[in-house]
Amino acid sequence: MLDERDAKILEILQKDGRKTNVELARAVELTPSATLERVRKLEERGLIKGYTAVLDPHALELGLVAFIFLRVDDPEDLIGRAEGTAEELAALPSVLELHHLAGEDCFLVKVRARDTDDLYRILRDELGRFKQIRSTRTTIVLKTVKESTALPVGREKRVSDDKQG
Repeated sequence: MLDERDAKILEILQKDGRKTNVELARAVELTPSATLERVRKLEERGLIKGYTAVLDPHALELGLVAFIFLRVDDPEDLIGRAEGTAEELAALPSVLELHHLAGEDCFLVKVRARDTDDLYRILRDELGRFKQIRSTRTTIVLKTVKESTALPVGREKRVSDDKQG
């Protein structure tokens, strides 16, 4: 469980991982040394997995977003455990997200591409080499309204606070 200050530290770092320890300390009303210790403990507990730069996909000419539903003929997938296929799919550079699903489809893959020709290349050359993929169903995103990696930290606390008020 997170206390209010740890939750605030996580919220701030999700928005700006380059905040200095002094700025972070000021925001959570602790000393810099106490704040640094909290950040280290959050890292040790695995709540903070790392720090990354958020890139602009349009500036990198990767404006097309597609979600690809995959059905596979993997004997392991009969019990929902196509781990070998999942590992191979996850290793593809074009795969941004990979989700193992319950239901008719086995996997949901998120990719970014330059254009539809590039998406076709991903489907044909990257996914097409998997003999166990029985079918694909591709949905192209027309406009992204919200895309975030930020998690709703401390949501349970806010909900319980609302109930008390």
